[in-house]
Amino acid sequence: MTLTDAERFARLRLARTDQIGPVTFRQLLERFGSAGRALEALPDLTRRGGTHGHTIPPVDDISVEMEAGERIGARLIVLGDADYPDMLAAVDPPPPLLWALGDASLMARPCIAVVGARIASAGGQRIARGLSQQLGEAGHVVVSGLARGIDAAAHAGALPTGTVAVLGGGVDDIYPPDNADLYAQIVDRGCVVSESRIGARAQAKDFPRRNRIISGLSRGVIVVEAELKSGSLITARLAGEQGRDVFAVPGSPLDPRSQGPNELLRQGAILCEGLEDVERAFNTLRTLREPSPANPFDGAPDDVEAAVIEQVAALLSPTPTPRDELARALGLPIGTVAAALLELHLMGRAELLPGGLAATGSP
Repeated sequence: MTLTDAERFARLRLARTDQIGPVTFRQLLERFGSAGRALEALPDLTRRGGTHGHTIPPVDDISVEMEAGERIGARLIVLGDADYPDMLAAVDPPPPLLWALGDASLMARPCIAVVGARIASAGGQRIARGLSQQLGEAGHVVVSGLARGIDAAAHAGALPTGTVAVLGGGVDDIYPPDNADLYAQIVDRGCVVSESRIGARAQAKDFPRRNRIISGLSRGVIVVEAELKSGSLITARLAGEQGRDVFAVPGSPLDPRSQGPNELLRQGAILCEGLEDVERAFNTLRTLREPSPANPFDGAPDDVEAAVIEQVAALLSPTPTPRDELARALGLPIGTVAAALLELHLMGRAELLPGGLAATGSP
């Protein structure tokens, strides 16, 4: 599928609309067939629910973001573009867009993430750098988050063969500043990627989204050093949920930075002491999760009756419920229930979750 410039612009605008997250973004595309039509329908859908609606950004604001990207040489890749990474498209739900600075084609090659502690030991950094160099020479693209410590060592080791840095802020947000030289080298020889606006500064809320992209791009995630409560373990958890392999480099029980990898090993992560462990795991026959081709809105009416919407709402609870279970309970087609749930979500009365689940909306 080739998207028109107008549709790509509309997808960026829809993605930047207030309270439209990845789940709602994808469902609006499936419901209306294009971001352009979804943007046209959004005001009426929210007004029907008696809410003030979602704030759709002005066209001029999106033009400014597009121009900012062009000015620094960044490329916008939206969901549906031919060069949107296949591995990331298989995530449920995939990020609506990516800004890429550098060689975006690296994301189409086999990728593996190497992550770990910011305050890393000299030994941990040596392992990350050496392992990343070996992975690169074996044909893998190393993905990490450009943080201090393990991330920086992983990028440095993979620079000659290709590395992808995923940022929490915009692709022009060099954070931490002491990685400025490494950032410049990655832009020149690798790729810097972000879901955030050009010019955005990284905030705490951005890092879980960044971690999800790191694991989503990768066939596996290697954790070198990490404390028990760390972003690296969040990345490992996301990788497991996405059907990716999780590897852990074991360490001394006397070092708190080894507690994270050692705990992952207890939970069934793959022991990683070198490239051979990674290659052995990847050569084991397994099925990676693929994006579902089914559109849940097939057969949905153009307008869902208010009575049907209320019937669906009455069955929701704080416990997530599968969409098909709601359809069976009401004797209604899946498409009708999916459309009703989307409208309830836009009213703020339902929460749409990955995997076709729904729950009552946040009070």
